[in-house]
Amino acid sequence: MSMMNLSLALLALLITPGPSNALLALAGAQTGLRDGLRLIFVVTLCYLAVVAPLALYGAQLLHGLPVLRPIVTGLAALWVARLALRLWSLPAAGTRATASVGPRQIAVTTLLNPKALIFGLVLIPATPKVWAALALFALLVPLASLIWLALGAGLLSRAGPWLNRGAAVWLALLSLGLAAKALAG
Repeated sequence: MSMMNLSLALLALLITPGPSNALLALAGAQTGLRDGLRLIFVVTLCYLAVVAPLALYGAQLLHGLPVLRPIVTGLAALWVARLALRLWSLPAAGTRATASVGPRQIAVTTLLNPKALIFGLVLIPATPKVWAALALFALLVPLASLIWLALGAGLLSRAGPWLNRGAAVWLALLSLGLAAKALAG
């Protein structure tokens, strides 16, 4: 895979709605773009903490321990379900009682994000220059994260009480999909 094709594939998957992106958008709506910028660093570090080892050693590890894939997917499903339940019960974004999305939630969600498996086991190893692909990934994660924060700070901040409920429903659907994959795998 060429670096241009890899760039497009990485960016397309990074921008696709998922658990980390839903939380980034919610954080942008709750705290605004400026206060949410610190979360971009968290997302980038956490993605790299999972993707780099997978890209470098993942194929050998999964070949030797194939049971790991459904276990990690199941853990991700449980975490995303927990986030969905928590978001459903929160007051509307923009109210004083709303607890903002913080680095801990973003970190755990990103560490368990199933997209990391695709990045680390499929896309990045598909190029002969794995280290260059990892550097490209490290540059694209902040860009995609900024897009989701800005989306939350702009459009979604006006969504009122529907923002938390909509994000909760989306995360619940993602959780169900992940649980199905874990049970099938």
